[in-house]
Amino acid sequence: MNRKGKAYLVGAGPGDFGLLTIRAKELIEQCDVLIYDNLVGERVVDSLASPGCEKIYVGKSGASHTMEQEDINNLIVEKAKAGNMVVRLKGGDPYIFGRGGEEALFCVERGVDFEVVNGISSAYAVPNYAGIPVTNRGYSASVAFITGHEDPTKLESDIRWDKLATGVQTLVFLMGVKNLPLIIEKLVANGLDRSTPAAVIQNGCQPTQRSVSGTLADIGQKVKDAGIRPPSIIIVGNVVALREKINWFEKRPLFGKTIVVTRSRDQASELTARLLDLGAGVIETPVIKILPATDGDVMAGAIKKINAYDWIIMTSVNGVDQFFRHLDAAGLDSRALSSSRVCAIGPATAERLSAHGIKADLVPKRFVSGEIARELSGRGEISGKSFLLPRADIAPRELSDTLLREGARLVDDIAVYRTVEEDLSSNPAQLEMLRQMQFDLVTFTSSSTVRNFDRLMKKAGIEVKSDIKCAAIGPVTADTARELGYRVEVSAGVHTIDGLVEAILGYYQ
Repeated sequence: MNRKGKAYLVGAGPGDFGLLTIRAKELIEQCDVLIYDNLVGERVVDSLASPGCEKIYVGKSGASHTMEQEDINNLIVEKAKAGNMVVRLKGGDPYIFGRGGEEALFCVERGVDFEVVNGISSAYAVPNYAGIPVTNRGYSASVAFITGHEDPTKLESDIRWDKLATGVQTLVFLMGVKNLPLIIEKLVANGLDRSTPAAVIQNGCQPTQRSVSGTLADIGQKVKDAGIRPPSIIIVGNVVALREKINWFEKRPLFGKTIVVTRSRDQASELTARLLDLGAGVIETPVIKILPATDGDVMAGAIKKINAYDWIIMTSVNGVDQFFRHLDAAGLDSRALSSSRVCAIGPATAERLSAHGIKADLVPKRFVSGEIARELSGRGEISGKSFLLPRADIAPRELSDTLLREGARLVDDIAVYRTVEEDLSSNPAQLEMLRQMQFDLVTFTSSSTVRNFDRLMKKAGIEVKSDIKCAAIGPVTADTARELGYRVEVSAGVHTIDGLVEAILGYYQ
């Protein structure tokens, strides 16, 4: 029996990934078909939709429509009747100028089951992110949300300008920047004083947010001078005056900066989250992909004689993960390491070991492989000892060579994972952003991210790289970037994600 399809009309919120509801996230992850709008954040689609999901963009931007509303309605019904779980994803809330009601009625009339999932509306979220509460004691006890698309001069206007102008204390016009002069004219003509505070916010709740504030007398010229364009929201009322004191979003330390994160997809989230929290815009460009080593038998052989090693040295989080994958495949767990001591190159690697029940016996003061050999030598822990080094296929053999020179009895230096180039050809918009160099800084967390990013730049036709500012997690990565012609502005003193973020903060502050 064919599965009965269903349509979900889902609000994606105002653009900030963190304002997506839990219900919306669950549905996007599960759906067969995702039909989404222009105002839905790319990160929502890229990071949540499953690989097998059919993604259909039906965006509308001003007068430019990828698909007309009638066609969108038919598409929702067609996909649902084919037995699919369909998510119709809309910016903000489906029922606040989102035409969700029209889509719901269309589903009812054609016998398609549907559910509506509210989203945080840009009508109040965007003013918040500009430091403007739409209601506030002593300033405003009423608020109205008004479409800005309607031509205020048409004879049959649905907007009661005579009631709005003096009857509501806060007015929020959605999608109305093109009609701003006419909106001002109508409000003033119907009794609103020209000294009334007003603000216009473009790309609200996003790192590219831009805000202009003034009064009805001068806001039009200020918007024109600043080049404010759609998508924008207009707020009129005394609450706008509060912006000077409680404008929190635009005062974050990295606000206005766009930073490229080149880590692999499954590891980018930590760095991305930290940068977003500090106000930066982030372009996730995973240039590397972590895969198991092609020859797993070598590590399997090392696992069989695990008790023979005096030291197991972990030089990356990925090395830890792949080592324990092999350990699990052999039917073993952390207890198999009881006769060995374990070294972690830094706190992140030590933390990953801890997740597997292992407390590192040694974490060097400086998080580089050369420091491991120095500290082991100082402890008299190299001569006559045996070592296991699970590492990346492209990792240098500097540490193992040093251990052997210092008298190690045995060093099994084994590649347990491969670092390969990620294919970004399926994201032309992202490649175009890189080609146009629409970013302020590129972060590199390993030499492999530098080399693969460099190959990507060459594919994009960018040969001169001295103007591309970079932040490197440590000296080895920084040296690789310089060798390839990049301008290293930041090199983390502490070679961790936290250290890299702190170094970026220091650079911009």
